[in-house]
Amino acid sequence: MAVSAPEAPQAPDAPAAAAAAREPRERPQWLGGLLGTVGLIALWWLLADTLLRSTKAVPTPWEVVAQFPEDGWDFYWSNASITLAGAGKGFLWGNVAALAVAVLVLLLPPLEPVATQLAVISYCMPLTAIGPIILVIFGGRTPTIFLAAISVFFTTLIGSLLGLKAADKTSLNLIEAYGGGRWQQLVKVRAIAALPAILSALKIAAPAAMLGAIIGEYLGGIDNGLGVALTVAQQHFLVERTWALAFVTGGLAGLGYAVFAVIARFVTPWSSGSAGGA
Repeated sequence: MAVSAPEAPQAPDAPAAAAAAREPRERPQWLGGLLGTVGLIALWWLLADTLLRSTKAVPTPWEVVAQFPEDGWDFYWSNASITLAGAGKGFLWGNVAALAVAVLVLLLPPLEPVATQLAVISYCMPLTAIGPIILVIFGGRTPTIFLAAISVFFTTLIGSLLGLKAADKTSLNLIEAYGGGRWQQLVKVRAIAALPAILSALKIAAPAAMLGAIIGEYLGGIDNGLGVALTVAQQHFLVERTWALAFVTGGLAGLGYAVFAVIARFVTPWSSGSAGGA
């Protein structure tokens, strides 16, 4: 019986290979952000040196940068550390309360309308209206912590509820078939399924806690913190220092977002797209 010779490998289609070579490579995600930032700084510098120079309210980027060594590290860190402490405590208490309410709703579904209404009220309540009441009742730094906590409650509660409800129905039915109740479903299935949504909510909650803490410091009753330093700088028309403090505040808020973005990338790689393909 004759054995046929193996077929010779076919040469790749030249037009297809040429077309693939001409396809543009995908740009890195960070490149767009970098170009946008450089463009905004250039526009800011141009406006500050031309149209807005007469107002003396918008310094150039270099004037803001030069303000940092003039004020010194101790000035910024002493105020930032106090604000971060208040924001961190509010972030902790607000998120713990939100997660506790979300778990309670999963275990006792009739409570969901009440919990949702509570979250909406906390979100719609003006911080500048409730803050003075907390200041009068408790005083000190309690408004800073309270406003930071209430700033994160809605975001984390809604994100947690959506994540907990997104669990796979088949897995939930399997737990129920083996005699498990709502608690077993929560621990073994829902908690894992909700991790991406919870971490996404925490990413947004971190800057929100910083905002709540700053507003709490604006109300007065304390003598240090970024909010207090901003108020003093504005009252004395220290323009460069005001902008420098604003950038420090924004940078810390952005850092909080970035921290949870990195955590989410490593803890939930299946949702962030960082898992390697098989």
